[in-house]
Amino acid sequence: MTDNSGNVLLALLTGAAIGAGIGILYAPDKGSETRDRIKHKAMDAKHDLTDRISHAKDELTKTAREKKDEFEQKLEDTISQMSYKADDIIATLEHKLEELKKKNAQFQK
Repeated sequence: MTDNSGNVLLALLTGAAIGAGIGILYAPDKGSETRDRIKHKAMDAKHDLTDRISHAKDELTKTAREKKDEFEQKLEDTISQMSYKADDIIATLEHKLEELKKKNAQFQK
């Protein structure tokens, strides 16, 4: 979830809670019934927000795990390629060393 959509969601939830609260306060019910309604609406909003936060946390954890796995795979591929190139360089250097040893042996004669 991006920062902008999170702000919009928070604004919508806040507006809905304020609107519900004002609507309940102006309703022609007893005070105890109004307080009960406010309490229930607040609890519903709390549960809804808790569910949304839990869902966002799960999505973030899932994304982080996927990115970690992707990074580890790329790292492993890079190390494998570097190892192959290092082996190729070592083989080339060994070949050059053998050539130099042969030339040195010829000069020694």
